[in-house]
Amino acid sequence: MPQQDRAVATREAILHAAAEEFDRLGYERTSLTAVLARAGLTKGAFYFHFSSKEAVADALVERQGETWARMRESWRERGADPLSALCGMFAESADRMSADVVLRAGVRLNADREAGCPGVPGTHVLWEKLVAGYLFEAAERGDLRAGVDPESVARTLCSAALGSRLISSATTACADFPQRIREVLGHVLPCVASGDWELPGSQTASEPA
Repeated sequence: MPQQDRAVATREAILHAAAEEFDRLGYERTSLTAVLARAGLTKGAFYFHFSSKEAVADALVERQGETWARMRESWRERGADPLSALCGMFAESADRMSADVVLRAGVRLNADREAGCPGVPGTHVLWEKLVAGYLFEAAERGDLRAGVDPESVARTLCSAALGSRLISSATTACADFPQRIREVLGHVLPCVASGDWELPGSQTASEPA
């Protein structure tokens, strides 16, 4: 294997091992020794790529941010109606979280950091604004019932998604997160959508991805 490829593989091995530990124990309880043991690497190999445990956490947080940005752009480019795009984005995010411990750890680290900064707008607030934007577009198209407040629905969906993630993480390591999200979508959106809009069949709770 060329040296550059080995370096990339080693860096990814560190990120994955750290993600496993952060996802299991959180930042404070994770030791560098445990990360190295899981990755099967020496301290020298670690410090060639990262200066500290915090630097690894920074890389994981950055990666999850990039992942969500690409996903949002992907759904924007598909040309789906706003509510269908919203459903797809929620469902895809849950699928990715369930399958990818690196992404899951980055989300947990980011959320833990924001919890220590009350009053500072964070990712959860930004997601609420993003979801509200989709719902305002849906209202303009006539896809929401009369009198429905897009911002209120956005808060409800995001709060339910956060609660679902926390419960799923604590009980099944996020294995049932996709099902929980599809249940949220299946209960909330039909109550606020107009009669002309239908919940995409692939997003229902009875048809997990």
